[in-house]
Amino acid sequence: MEMKQLVEKQRRFYQSHQTKDVSYRKQALKRLRSAIMMYEKDISAALYQDLHKAEMESYMTEVGMVLSELTYQLRHLDTWAKPKQVRTPLAQFPSKSFQLAEPYGVVLVMSPWNYPFQLAMEPLIGALAAGNTVIVKPSAYAPHTSAVIAKLLASCFEESYVAVVEGGRKENKELLEHRFDYIFFTGGVEVGRLVMEKASRYLTPVTLELGGKSPCIVEKSADLRLAAKRIVFGKFLDAGQTCVAPDYVWIDETVRKPFLAYVQYYITKFFGTDPMHCETYPHIVNEKHFQRLKGLMQSGNICIGGKMEEANLCIEPTVFENVSFDDAIMQEEIFGPLLPVIGYETLEEALSYIQQQEKPLALYIFTRRKAIARQVINSCSFGGGCINDTIIHLATSQMGFGGVGQSGMGSYHGYDSFRTFSHFRSIVQKSNRMDLPIRYQPYTKGKQRFVRWFMK
Repeated sequence: MEMKQLVEKQRRFYQSHQTKDVSYRKQALKRLRSAIMMYEKDISAALYQDLHKAEMESYMTEVGMVLSELTYQLRHLDTWAKPKQVRTPLAQFPSKSFQLAEPYGVVLVMSPWNYPFQLAMEPLIGALAAGNTVIVKPSAYAPHTSAVIAKLLASCFEESYVAVVEGGRKENKELLEHRFDYIFFTGGVEVGRLVMEKASRYLTPVTLELGGKSPCIVEKSADLRLAAKRIVFGKFLDAGQTCVAPDYVWIDETVRKPFLAYVQYYITKFFGTDPMHCETYPHIVNEKHFQRLKGLMQSGNICIGGKMEEANLCIEPTVFENVSFDDAIMQEEIFGPLLPVIGYETLEEALSYIQQQEKPLALYIFTRRKAIARQVINSCSFGGGCINDTIIHLATSQMGFGGVGQSGMGSYHGYDSFRTFSHFRSIVQKSNRMDLPIRYQPYTKGKQRFVRWFMK
């Protein structure tokens, strides 16, 4: 079907008002949940083919998170969709005021390749819960997962309600030429700019989930062993191809060496002495990204790792010292298993550098001192983060997740997803029993005094 026809077909279905029925939305979410459980093995196999993800990692970071989000949305949707009564100013007596959520309409969800299932499904869930129709555009860089998503969604939805458009740049470009009521994009900054530019043609609202160089600070009072363990987990999950992975580490120079020893210990503990042949260690998504990362490895001095196999698109966890801020590895988001570690003499030195950079998607601080944690969080602007851990702040439906500045705009997960894909109309219902004359002409001095008394 031509994309123009598909968008028009979804718009006609949306205008039938079926999706505004909350029970209809809940049935849709239940069908989606059943389909995901039915296709779980296919999803896991596809993720292994695309990224060499182990079954455990696929469930923990993709399928399991999606199922948890579905459960949360189904549990709370009735409450979220009810009119929210708010207080009415006395000057508007007698009346009542309330806010009513309505869906935007036809939504486009454009998802990336690094978590190709989770980052397609989670926005879809929010859009359906809010009552929209949805066109999902998975990434062509994860073709096996894209095919499973198309098959899964076709098994439980008519394309007038939920459709999948597969393909690459050509299909992305064509989709963005059409009018949508909301666009949700996850990906890189440059494509994010293009999405926003195309959306401006129709003044379409957008959510942009982007990325950036997310810093990690290890202060000298930190539990170095635990910090290393959690940083190795967060950095090398999905071979570092995670938008909120620690991009580089600032560490107090006095504890740098023992910290690096613990990093080496946990890399070996997690992935063995030969990570590239570890069955549970993911690979780089494609040749293009492998070559980009290979180029970044010319920066600084490698103190841990450094081996790679181009035939298998695999780079082992690699740590760098003596990195210059002018090196290529510090000029772009790494998005791979490369970790620069930079020593600082004072914490203010690290904070000053972070403040001068673009606002990152995440920030992490490891410290035993509450005052230091407060200082770091209050000094820096970032999308979200953790104290004494990495990346787990996004794995909850209780809090919204999103960026700020060049790391993105808007948020989702849980109620934030429902709110993102809903327009909240503010409505005043005025009584017909009484009509106070104060607001009407002629404006006498008595009326003016009365209005001033009310409105101050």
